[in-house]
Amino acid sequence: MNLELIDASRSCVMVIDPQERLMKAVKAPDMVARNTCIILHCAEVLRMPVIASTQYKKGLGPIVKDISRLLANSWSFDKMEFNCFFNPQFKAHIEGLSAAVDTLILTGVEAHICVFQTAVAALAEGFRVWVATDAVSSRREENRSEALSLMQANGIFCASTETIVYQILKRADTPEFKAMLNYLK
Repeated sequence: MNLELIDASRSCVMVIDPQERLMKAVKAPDMVARNTCIILHCAEVLRMPVIASTQYKKGLGPIVKDISRLLANSWSFDKMEFNCFFNPQFKAHIEGLSAAVDTLILTGVEAHICVFQTAVAALAEGFRVWVATDAVSSRREENRSEALSLMQANGIFCASTETIVYQILKRADTPEFKAMLNYLK
């Protein structure tokens, strides 16, 4: 896919499995939570749909509080599948989004398992996929790095949270930009 800037009206944010037990095990959990929250604030300001998943919530616990507070108006689901697209509830929900939505912005854990498999499936389904590199993690840094390299080499766009958010905001003279300033400092 050709690189083109992210358009909020064509995008959906996916928050994949930032659950209590997983976040305790991954590298830089505070960074992942902070940057996921920035993307969620941006989604709220620009009225972008948000989808959140948990992986076997009964065993791995709920989504960490900092993130879950921002998911009150989001659609969420629990899964056993690593790839969100293998989950029938998710598949039905994503198909029910506006036909204009052609871009998915992914955050979460683990980068080399659920984020990777979902990103690859999304690309195969025809979505433009952006992964926020500083809002994903794995238990081992080499797994995260390899997953990001493999995704990028195969047409998935990997960029920092700020790169993604500033693309979505587009301009500095808007109410949306002003609403995001506190989160971007």
